[in-house]
Amino acid sequence: MTPRDVVLRELGRSAPVLPVVLVIALLALPVPESGGEASGGGGTGTVADAASALLVGLCAVHLVRTRRRPLSRTAAVLLGLPVVGVTVAACGAASAATGVAGAARYLQIFVLVPAAVLVLIRDARHFRVIAWAFVALALWQGTIGVHQNLTGTGASYMGEDIRAVGTFGSTDVMGMATVVSYGIVCALALAFRPHAPRQRGAAAVCAALLTVPLALSFSRGAWIATAAACLGVLLLAGARRAGRVLLAGGAAAVVLVAGLGVGSAMLQQRLSSISQVTGTPDQSVTDRYTMWAASADMWRERPVTGVGLKGFPDHRDSHASLALSSGSDTAGAGSGFVRQPLLSPHNMYLLVLGEQGLLGLVTLAGGWVALLVCGLRRWKRRCARPDGPGGPELDCALLACGLLIWQLVDFVYADIGGPSTVLTAVAFGVAAWWAVGSPARPQERSQAAAGPRGLPGEAGAR
Repeated sequence: MTPRDVVLRELGRSAPVLPVVLVIALLALPVPESGGEASGGGGTGTVADAASALLVGLCAVHLVRTRRRPLSRTAAVLLGLPVVGVTVAACGAASAATGVAGAARYLQIFVLVPAAVLVLIRDARHFRVIAWAFVALALWQGTIGVHQNLTGTGASYMGEDIRAVGTFGSTDVMGMATVVSYGIVCALALAFRPHAPRQRGAAAVCAALLTVPLALSFSRGAWIATAAACLGVLLLAGARRAGRVLLAGGAAAVVLVAGLGVGSAMLQQRLSSISQVTGTPDQSVTDRYTMWAASADMWRERPVTGVGLKGFPDHRDSHASLALSSGSDTAGAGSGFVRQPLLSPHNMYLLVLGEQGLLGLVTLAGGWVALLVCGLRRWKRRCARPDGPGGPELDCALLACGLLIWQLVDFVYADIGGPSTVLTAVAFGVAAWWAVGSPARPQERSQAAAGPRGLPGEAGAR
């Protein structure tokens, strides 16, 4: 068989998830400078957003042609729950246009795209194709970010243009950090894939390399979320493995930070600021705490339904204290100085609580927690062994649970907004496939039972 035939065969096997890979790949392109999204709303769409709409359309066509049941009952309930809170909050928005725009964005990120991704993934092979696409995008964006730091062409940080932001620009400093964090979690999980030593080694190397751009992003929230997700992945992979990797990772981190020269001082300052947020926080932390308090005050005003979708900017000043600054300064990465308005609290839970009330928080965050619980239960049922975690799908379980842990922790420090948000939707879809996806069909189960020599099934996928 010629290399061309091999490539065509692999493309044919991966055809159902190629639209998902396309959405991920389009995030490698530079995005136009914009003011971002206000409170999770519509903002300026990107090519990746357009591709995600095409993804949903292709999924709908596929379901009509195959006449197969799209989702399991559990998946339909958990992915459909956000519709309730979003619809009620949209009715309470300041205007019909604002409500429609906000509802469309929430449904895109938390309902439609995740459901489409879940439907298109057929087996572990497809799952791993998407996982490697996450890693490839992270390597691309991370390489650009490291170059920006070394050449002084990144976003402005402490008076120097050294902050790694990739192609996302200075107005979306969390974009590259999010992409690289996803890549680290995916690579770490793939490093535990059974019966694939070469891919395990490649994944481990990728995870180690990606720690460099993550550090140079200077994103405290991404650091904390990635540490929590990686710890969760290692613990699910086995306590002994976790201990060995943590020791090796700690030693490598000491060497890495010590070898960064001038950057090490800034990294140490950034790390130390995490523990100083209750003492003498910087202005960015003060602004964040002030906006958190404003969101909580909005919720107390309307506890059940909130102030309406995209209502945070309109109600912010009437609920925030005088400690709140007028905006956030951004510059560098090819852009001039821009004063960014503070349009969201940078905490997804408080954003939903303020704009959608308890109804929205329960239907959204409750669904995310339920996905994690279902993912852990499936890990226990299919991967847990008396002699330690294992099984042909161990890497899938670790990846799905790791992504959910990362997202749940990161949402304490961030909310939806910016071009990278569509990747969050794909991540939820990938995690949902493992947590509540339809069980394998009889043919797939027989392929999985064939072992490493089987055709593309859950165990035989190489």
